[in-house]
Amino acid sequence: MIAGVADQPLVVGIGGTVGSVSSTERALCIALTAAAQAGYRTRMFGGADMARLPLYDPRAAARTDQEREFVDAVRQASAVIIASPGYHGSISGVVKNALDLLEETAGDARPYLADMPVGLISTAYGWQATGSTIAALRSIVHALRGWPTPFAAAINTQVTKFDDEGGASDPAVVEQLRLIGRQVARFAPLTARSSELATSG
Repeated sequence: MIAGVADQPLVVGIGGTVGSVSSTERALCIALTAAAQAGYRTRMFGGADMARLPLYDPRAAARTDQEREFVDAVRQASAVIIASPGYHGSISGVVKNALDLLEETAGDARPYLADMPVGLISTAYGWQATGSTIAALRSIVHALRGWPTPFAAAINTQVTKFDDEGGASDPAVVEQLRLIGRQVARFAPLTARSSELATSG
């Protein structure tokens, strides 16, 4: 479900884990709420949504309803926020599979994540995987022609606990996540204008 008014620009959130209460999804929700407060519609594809995406096959003759819904939402987006748990030092399989599906946009006028600001969040039970997961996400976003925002949130869930009310035990972490939402909202009009100038030139 897309939250917000139909004529507002859209921020798509991608992230979460499968089959459990997800700190990653809770972190992503905080960032998306900040984007919504800045005047954007939001749509989150959490762990349950990504679990319904089949393993990406570039040769498939048809796409499922879930695949089409995901790709269409990203096509409509002015900005994206990606949140991944750090699994064995890198991003999770379900997040990578969702991002692989963006190959469906390769022939679009705006392929992949081109000219979009992309906020990044990693969560891990310890510090080591948070940094390597952010680095992996930055590399993927660059490959998809997106613009990672200047700030990324690396969250150690051994230290910071999230609650059901949309908060966390560390106010500084909440503010970091809100900053990501504000940054994608701030940069989206700038990158859209740059894209228009490049196209007209």
